[in-house]
This record gives sequence, structure tokens and C-alpha cells, in this order.
Amino acid sequence: MRFKYCPHCGNKLTKKEIGDEGLIPFCEKCNVPLWDMFTTSIIAAVVNEENEIALLRQNYVSTSSYVCVAGIMKIGESAEDTVVREVKEEIGQDVIELNFIQSYPYEKKEMLMLGYKAVVKKSDFIISKEVDSVKWVKYEDALSLLREGSIAWQLVKSVIET
Repeated sequence: MRFKYCPHCGNKLTKKEIGDEGLIPFCEKCNVPLWDMFTTSIIAAVVNEENEIALLRQNYVSTSSYVCVAGIMKIGESAEDTVVREVKEEIGQDVIELNFIQSYPYEKKEMLMLGYKAVVKKSDFIISKEVDSVKWVKYEDALSLLREGSIAWQLVKSVIET
């Protein structure tokens, strides 16, 4: 989100030099800088003990490629808590081990995605209303089902190679 007006008082912002940051939107009335903001979310490569990864179909995201579990962090929630919650909500799996892989800026959606490897003990899927389908895929077949170069593809590639 890029501010043009102050969210506190509604005044139109000006640009002010703030240290090393350069020109930053600034409210003269509230005397406060307003840096651009982004949404923080998680993306998880959910894997099991059989070297399989859970890949989802969510038609509102893509009708041609699979995706990984992903979701928005709630206020007061850690990234790790978000992964555990989203994996349980979307595909009904219980995370037993969690490893941070990498962060991924997603400028198109003004998001920062925090990528994780989430290890689960393989069990039947229980999918949420936002998931159209999910399946376990062997590591060697996973990348071909994801959009090449996408954040999910990058994350899965990192997980498979480690």
C-alpha cells in the first residue's frame, strides 16, 4: 500500500527527506512519516515421510497450475503459527517440523511471502472450501506441476534440493 493521504487525519501527504531513506510520504499535521506497507503472508511446501509434497488446486489462483499452501498472517500471530494454522485449515495436516527456507517479495500483490518447509506425517486430506483439490506428489514430479519461476516453484525447488 502506498499512502497518498494520512490514515490518521486525512491530510494530503508531502515528500520529506528522512535520513538515508530518501523522500518519504510525510504528514505535516501529524508530523509522521508513512512508509509504504505490504501484506505479510506464508507459503509452505508441505512434505511427508515418503518424500512427497502436497500440491493444491485453487481455481481462484490458477486453473492450469498447482500451488502450495499459503495464507495471510493475522495480527498477533507469528509466521510459524500461521504456517501451522494454514496447513491444518487448508489440507487438514498437522505440522510436526517446520523450517524457514527463504522470503519472497511478491510485488504484483504488494506482499512479502515467508517460505517454509512443513513436515507432516502422511494422512488423509481434509480440505477447506478454498481448496478445490489436493494430492501427494513425488518430489521428482512436483516442479512440472507448478508454474515455472513462480514463488511456489522456487520454494519447492529449494526444498527438493536440500
